[in-house]
Amino acid sequence: MASRTIVVQPFDLVIVGATGDLARRKLLPALFQRDRAGQIPPGARIIGAARRTMDTAAFRAEADIAIGPAAPTPEERARFLARLVYVHLDATGEAGWKELAHLLHASRAIRVFYLATGPELFAPLCEGLARHGLAKDARVVVEKPIGRDLESAMAVNAAIGAVFPERAIYRIDHYLGKETVQNLMALRFANALFEPVWNSAHIDHVQITVAETLGVEGRAGYYDTAGALRDMVQNHMLQLLCLTAMEPPTSLDADAVRDEKLKVLKALVPLDAASVAERSVRGQYRAGAGDGGPVPGYREEVGRETRTETFAALRAEIANWRWAGVPFFLRTGKRLPQRISEIVVAFRPVPHNAFGQGAGLVLPNRLAIRLQPDESIDLWLMIKDPGPGGMRLRQVALNMSFDRAFGVRNPDAYERLLMDVVRGNQTLFMRRDEVEAAWRWIDPILAAWDASGEPPRPYTAGTWGPAGSVALIERSGRTWFEDGSFEDATGSPEAAHG
Repeated sequence: MASRTIVVQPFDLVIVGATGDLARRKLLPALFQRDRAGQIPPGARIIGAARRTMDTAAFRAEADIAIGPAAPTPEERARFLARLVYVHLDATGEAGWKELAHLLHASRAIRVFYLATGPELFAPLCEGLARHGLAKDARVVVEKPIGRDLESAMAVNAAIGAVFPERAIYRIDHYLGKETVQNLMALRFANALFEPVWNSAHIDHVQITVAETLGVEGRAGYYDTAGALRDMVQNHMLQLLCLTAMEPPTSLDADAVRDEKLKVLKALVPLDAASVAERSVRGQYRAGAGDGGPVPGYREEVGRETRTETFAALRAEIANWRWAGVPFFLRTGKRLPQRISEIVVAFRPVPHNAFGQGAGLVLPNRLAIRLQPDESIDLWLMIKDPGPGGMRLRQVALNMSFDRAFGVRNPDAYERLLMDVVRGNQTLFMRRDEVEAAWRWIDPILAAWDASGEPPRPYTAGTWGPAGSVALIERSGRTWFEDGSFEDATGSPEAAHG
């Protein structure tokens, strides 16, 4: 079991939108696991607030189902459920605010408001918290999307910032709470082996893939107004790019880390109308195979004609000394053949093959950092194939699987991030200027797609996206790494020595 470190101060965590999908699937189970691990102190309360009319007993019954059939003792379940309180709250009206204020004003605990709602409610909720005297010395957590473009993101940030100081605002991106993402920083900055070669002199390119096998499921209403670029690239994938590319921070202090991420975002080469056509691809899945059988196309799932992209691939470049000339290829989509989130750092080939044709290809080294589903770090090296008969080379991975290496349960990202909010640690949360810098890079791509009038390119569900995605990377003499394959994936004569 995870560490039993206790959070010293008691806290009141108010989940606004406590009857919604996010609270049910992620927040309540995450808090339960932290309670089991001994990280929630006696007296801490979890207060559910939502517009649905119910009492605390009914909320506890729903939470009991939400935390699932994990194998806790009855005492653990009872202790967690006893922490839960429910308040019927109207975000845009007055119902429930006095009851919530009454619950909180008598408490001296750390106060956290988790706004597990749509972004259109962020402003009225923050105004309500201020109006009832609940925002002072409190912290607020907001989920993506932070706007749908730069202008709306700035408006959302301004509305939240009118009530809460920046030090009290936690913009959550659950990808940053994944164990492997944090190990990317440990790998780079705690090992003398990697940082000296983490630059354009030694790295050929970087691939970041976030692939999903599912379709839009129950999120069609939201997803059709967003699309893959807004839903995944603007936040999750650009954050992964920043952590891969940033300079070493002076410390792991929140602003030191976020300052370095911001520098990367500002150094991204803008894509204008001319370059978008060459350096981006958008697609939309049509009927095909998935989930063990036939699946409908995106248009059939949403029930209308639509130009929303369910797949996006981009070639990004960073204009600074470390990364000049190194392409970063980003790819994400729904209804792809494999669920995987992975960063692959492809090193340059050795400058000379000393082994001759009979030894086989000398392939470039690869570092693969897998975020999900099986968190691991693989370093692909060339070795001699065992046995007599001369020098025969093959590529083999040095694998560090988190499950096998540590033999402990790997906490969900929300478990870590929720406790970081309570502890007041903002390192893994986005700062306002980061969010807005990301939108400044994304907005011209969206505008160019809209101006082109071209619909997303179709791809069959269960495949790796439209053919244009392959052309995007192969124009540079490289190929996507898929299904864990690290055979000669560059396609260029310079990439491997025979």
